Amino acid sequence: MKDQTVDRCVEQLNSLLRGEISAAETYRMAIDKVGGDRQSDGAALRTIAQEHGEHAQRLRDEIRRAGGHADDASGTWGAYAKTIEGAASLFGDAAALKALKEGEEHGLKDYRAALDAVDEPARKLIAETLIPAQQRHITSLDALIARA
Repeated sequence: MKDQTVDRCVEQLNSLLRGEISAAETYRMAIDKVGGDRQSDGAALRTIAQEHGEHAQRLRDEIRRAGGHADDASGTWGAYAKTIEGAASLFGDAAALKALKEGEEHGLKDYRAALDAVDEPARKLIAETLIPAQQRHITSLDALIARA
């Protein structure tokens, strides 16, 4: 029975990891699209992208600790990154920022839902580090959207 619990935990953590990998990819694309007159926005987006990269690494560490193997690609989440890139090209910075915020809100929902599917060390990481970071990202994006 323990193996099923471990498998469920690892599966959930890998799903969260794919989301973080996708988020980092998405932010890198959005940063490339930010205009020269919006340098401070680019800096804020770079900070969020860096945090997503760090969170991906923390999740990889958790997966290994739980006895699993970490995914190394965003999988189907990668398509979301392309959507953001397209939104920035077609509709401008405000639409891209709103799409980024939607991604952060989706990630927050995923983290909250995952709390019951992971073991205690992973639950602690999610509750004390990852959820608060998602909330900060949403607040930062709200500020950027207001200025856009």
